[in-house]
Amino acid sequence: METLLLPFSPRFIVLTICAVVTALLLGIGIADHRTFDVVLIPIVIFGALTLLGVRDLMQQSHAVLRNYPISAHLRFLLEEIRPEMRQYFFESEKDGMPFSRDARAVIYQRAKMVLDKRPFGTQEDVYREGYEWMHHSVAPKPHADEKFRITIGGPQCTKPYSASVFNISAMSFGALSPNAVRALNAGAKKGNFAHDTGEGGVSPYHRENGGDLIWEVGSGYFGCRNRDGSFNPEEFARMACDDQIKMVELKVSQGAKPGHGGVLPAAKVSEEISRIRGVSMDEDCISPASHSAFSTPLEMMAFIGEMRRLSGGKPAGFKLCIGHSWEFLAICKAMLQSGIYPDFIVVDGKEGGTGAAPVEFMDHLGMPMREGVNFVHNALIGINARDRIRIGAAGKIATAFDMARAMAIGADWCNSARGFMFSLGCIQSLSCHTDRCPTGVTTQDPTRSRALVVPHKIERVYNYHHATLHALTELIAAAGLEHPQEIRPIHFSQRTSTTEVQSFAKLYPTLRPGELIDGTGDPRFREAWALARAESFSAAG
Repeated sequence: METLLLPFSPRFIVLTICAVVTALLLGIGIADHRTFDVVLIPIVIFGALTLLGVRDLMQQSHAVLRNYPISAHLRFLLEEIRPEMRQYFFESEKDGMPFSRDARAVIYQRAKMVLDKRPFGTQEDVYREGYEWMHHSVAPKPHADEKFRITIGGPQCTKPYSASVFNISAMSFGALSPNAVRALNAGAKKGNFAHDTGEGGVSPYHRENGGDLIWEVGSGYFGCRNRDGSFNPEEFARMACDDQIKMVELKVSQGAKPGHGGVLPAAKVSEEISRIRGVSMDEDCISPASHSAFSTPLEMMAFIGEMRRLSGGKPAGFKLCIGHSWEFLAICKAMLQSGIYPDFIVVDGKEGGTGAAPVEFMDHLGMPMREGVNFVHNALIGINARDRIRIGAAGKIATAFDMARAMAIGADWCNSARGFMFSLGCIQSLSCHTDRCPTGVTTQDPTRSRALVVPHKIERVYNYHHATLHALTELIAAAGLEHPQEIRPIHFSQRTSTTEVQSFAKLYPTLRPGELIDGTGDPRFREAWALARAESFSAAG
């Protein structure tokens, strides 16, 4: 009896109704030919649903469809629109990841140069654990008129670069659409700040508007490689000597997926990408997890020295996410032993963005930006090299407070990727990896990227940069300072519990100059320094 009643159970009732209605309508149409035209469309609709239900019963991929034919498709529909429903109807101003609605709104408002103020008081819970604030002065300074800049280039650099303290972080053409690259670079040109190319090479879209470029060279050596994927010094020199390229940056690792290579299948290697990256169209485009041009800290320093020489003396440095602490300290020992120093180091935090990454890498691998920046800052102080090496910070930086906080713990300048994506119109749809970006920012589909109107977005990019630096100017003046370089850990505090507050000076203590060389007792560095060796990235012993 149970089997006979099964078609009328809640699980199968929708299929049963569709089948019965189809049969009844078909019978009516056959019995009375005059009504057939009237019932034809309902027959097609209910007949199609019946066939769908039969298919659901027979398929083997989805158990829920086998148990709930037709009706279970509603689950997949709701699952598809869940992110949008949450973002538009249920998300509070401080919710939303990676960036809250409030953070996105500030960027949109500043990019459009509309009112970016908030009424009635803060929505932050100022007594929650982890809340942070900057100290103000009872004698604030007048707002500085200058556009905050720093000079990058140590004693071994013959062509130092005067950089803005706020620049566009590494994003490759391929990850971004041609129109997105055009708008970012033209905005950088207008605002006199730098645009990092990402490891995908220097594309024609980077060159169109002449904005300052930081050329990032990854393990694939795109734009400066031989047919076998190895580094080609002649091609590098030809490209790096271009006046538009102001600095050259070796990518060691990326915060969102450190230690993870990448493969662009041959089927997706277009003629344009083949030409820009210097790869064959009939082969997979591979970014190995590690570099082939060097395998030890000493070889890495020699390679950076060669990059500087081949570029004609431009600032040369590297970007990494901190992993094993002894590996970075091994690089520091290699600096001391070889006498070759990078001009800058960009510390990419694990909270940084990416077009696509395995969830384990994205969520649980690598050191967050703040700890990474402070570790590098202290290590360079400990080897007496901090005054010759600039530090850039990248990782979820979007506002002036984010910048000031990073500078307090060791950064000289800040890079932002997703902040500038929001200024282009990104709505955080989290579809970067699908090639179906709704705003044309992260897609190679020309029918989608045409939605991004370049002249209009140039102004948005410029406005966001200008307004963020203006906000930084106001913060600095309120703290009684004149330049971001004057910010110190003592200017910030963090609530470590509901009743306790710690200064950043205590949370992020600073080494003495030369302390690593002299021998440190600091537990953050003592053991790692002993394990580090310039001849190998492996720990001693």
